[in-house]
Amino acid sequence: MTRTPRRARTARALPAAICAVALTAGLAACGGNSLEKSGEGGDSGGGAGSLVIGSASFTESKVLAEIYAGLLKDAGYSTSIKTVDARELYEPALEKGQIDVVPEYAATLTEFLNKKQNGKDAPAVASPDADATVKALRKLAEPRGLKVLDPGRAVDQNAFAVTAEFAEKHHLKTLSDLGKSGEAVRIAAGDECSQRPFCRPGLEKTYGIKVTGIDPLEVGSTQAKQAVRDGKDQLLLTTTTDATLEQFGLVLLADDKKLQNSDNVLPVVNNRKAGSQKIEEALAKLTRVLTTADLTELDKKVDAERLKPADVAAKYLKDKGLVAK
Repeated sequence: MTRTPRRARTARALPAAICAVALTAGLAACGGNSLEKSGEGGDSGGGAGSLVIGSASFTESKVLAEIYAGLLKDAGYSTSIKTVDARELYEPALEKGQIDVVPEYAATLTEFLNKKQNGKDAPAVASPDADATVKALRKLAEPRGLKVLDPGRAVDQNAFAVTAEFAEKHHLKTLSDLGKSGEAVRIAAGDECSQRPFCRPGLEKTYGIKVTGIDPLEVGSTQAKQAVRDGKDQLLLTTTTDATLEQFGLVLLADDKKLQNSDNVLPVVNNRKAGSQKIEEALAKLTRVLTTADLTELDKKVDAERLKPADVAAKYLKDKGLVAK
């Protein structure tokens, strides 16, 4: 994240992979097992052809890949899931057709391709405007043989949380409220927070928030949440789909002035192998119904309830009526 995914983004308790990319392209940008060592998920039979779905190793990506597999199986395809270490590995594999479909995040992938094409110091082209970001992404992706399908409402991007007690005491619902309150905060975040425009500089400039310092903890980690819960820090950098905030008595503050770029979830496919209208229509079934709240709940079922991603995905597909009974 600018999307840091993931999250936890980048996870989401967020894996260590988050940190490497969290404050550069977005939390949701985290990765999984290396391409060379990746294992393939269970094969699903079908008669329309065979597709390899790429997944990063963090929870959300795994669940989305399983949902994609279920949708494509329902459309008649044979599918397998390949878990890949990081975007630096799975994006080239997608270009080469070694992977056919990947769940992605708009702003994070936009900036990844922007820097890949124009250099690491290239001016950012992703923005808080989802339509503009996807337009920029398609311009970068199409020459590489990639087709960017339409985004939906579900977003996984950088977010900030405080304790519910702190929010109630100071009447906080948004980051603007925090700035207006005049309360000084110490942020539990990665070292990069002091430099990245979406973190300390952005909070100070956009919201007028008084930041006294950065506690260099892994983004969205248990240790970071405990530090905020216990009052050592007052503000946590995490992601919009962090499924464990409630366990620590934390609540998100709305990014009401849109400091963060639009990291809407969307499918990206190898255009030559998976660019058909049939595949697009199958995946669009998810795009039309998936929400940020859905993503959070799906992550929670795996991270907190210890259910398997494949089982969580299958139940979601059934509950939403996205596949034949």
